[in-house]
Amino acid sequence: MLTSEQIARAKREFQYSAPGNIHHEHDDCIRIAYEWLDAQIKLGRTQRGYVALKHIIEEWGGRYVSQNDVEIAAHLHPEVRGIYPAFNLSRKAVEPCTSRLKGIEQANRMPGYRDNHSSANYRSRELRAG
Repeated sequence: MLTSEQIARAKREFQYSAPGNIHHEHDDCIRIAYEWLDAQIKLGRTQRGYVALKHIIEEWGGRYVSQNDVEIAAHLHPEVRGIYPAFNLSRKAVEPCTSRLKGIEQANRMPGYRDNHSSANYRSRELRAG
């Protein structure tokens, strides 16, 4: 799990596209995004991004996640490259196992987000995290 120190360092080092408009609510939002990204199939090249990437992550994680949270999560992930929303992720999205959310206190904390989750957004399902 990402530590608060790793996240704080990444927030300081990251080159935001709109530095005057940065929004992070909670470090757990970055952890949720990181876990979602981690479950995805990584490619050797970047692709046009998912139009609703942050919304898909929010619905899986059951909590609001900002674009900046996704950007920091991608920055921290050793296998993810690209600029939001065009990362090196396969279009064959993998639905992450919900066990990835264990230990993330803010996961599933906002009513309505998880209710909008749809397995139809995914080509396959991760059976077990890791």
